Amino acid sequence: MSDRVLVSTRKGLFTVDRRKLDQWEIARTSFLGDNVSLALADPRDGAWYAALDHGHFGVKLHRSEDQGATWTEIAVPTYPEAPEGHVEKDWMGREVPWKLIRIWALEAGPASRPGELWAGTLPGGLFRSKDRGATWELLRGLWDHPDRIRWSGGGADYAGLHSICIDPRNPDWMAVGVSTGGVWFTRDAGATWECRGEGLRADYVPPGQAQDPVLQDVHRLAQSQVEPTTFWIQHHNGIFVTRDEARHWEELKEAGPSIFGFPVVTHPKEPATAWFVPAIKDERRIPVGGSVAVTRTRDGGRTFDTLREGLPQVHAYDLVYRHALAIDGSGDRLAFGSTTGNLWVTEDGGDRWHAVAGHLPPIYAVTFVP
Repeated sequence: MSDRVLVSTRKGLFTVDRRKLDQWEIARTSFLGDNVSLALADPRDGAWYAALDHGHFGVKLHRSEDQGATWTEIAVPTYPEAPEGHVEKDWMGREVPWKLIRIWALEAGPASRPGELWAGTLPGGLFRSKDRGATWELLRGLWDHPDRIRWSGGGADYAGLHSICIDPRNPDWMAVGVSTGGVWFTRDAGATWECRGEGLRADYVPPGQAQDPVLQDVHRLAQSQVEPTTFWIQHHNGIFVTRDEARHWEELKEAGPSIFGFPVVTHPKEPATAWFVPAIKDERRIPVGGSVAVTRTRDGGRTFDTLREGLPQVHAYDLVYRHALAIDGSGDRLAFGSTTGNLWVTEDGGDRWHAVAGHLPPIYAVTFVP
């Protein structure tokens, strides 16, 4: 089990440690006052990575070798120069820049490839580093795909690549999720890509295009590590599961308070178990009825439990972003944080939740330290 959580917020990175049963406390702050959009704890060598968004001054990436005591700035993913005279516009007519706006995903490569890191970015780039972030390369197979210009972005001005699933069977196999860009698979280390989405639907596009796999607004994509053919999606239009590597998706229409939300995590040992945090969609973006809940299925989506014990049930308006729900390697401990600065942890799979902090800055992401 993990006894430590990294919490990325609008005003810093917070290290939260477990002191004893059901007692978690903030042990350290890093980058206090700065916008930390994402953090990664590499299970291979213990290094931590933190992505910062300095607005006018751009995106920065830092690495710590001593569990957050000190940090060193490293390189960030860099887009190539666009061809001379090239002007790229999305389907809404907005010009798509060839520059880094946000690091939206960070993943460590497999144990067989020490030093390998992956980054997903906005606007829709997938980058790989082979030297612990000293240098980065853009995977041109996806960036140059003719369908990329059809991506549009969900909740941001441009499409963003936010989910990276490295297949445990083969490190050259990967699936990525894109905001209003669909689910993409490669089986040759990123040289070629296929968009898979049969069974997904997008109610927000013009009639006749709802089943177009490239127009699906994936909020979060999660792959089972013990049954890698199983994937879960929290989609703008609902919850979906596939058991054949995304060739066919099944929509789960009954999932507790609502089927809308942003995050999903899957149990590390039980492929039929997954957790979600429901909300009201579109203009409102608040919990249903002002009551915070987590939903869990243990039977592949046939039934769902609505978990409320320890969570506020009256006038609670906590929204949970796509990276702000995390699970540790045991499958028993989960943590999630909200846009109103609340952080909760469970040690029994979500049956009982315990408040860790209630006055943090808006929380963007949480992750357990292996």
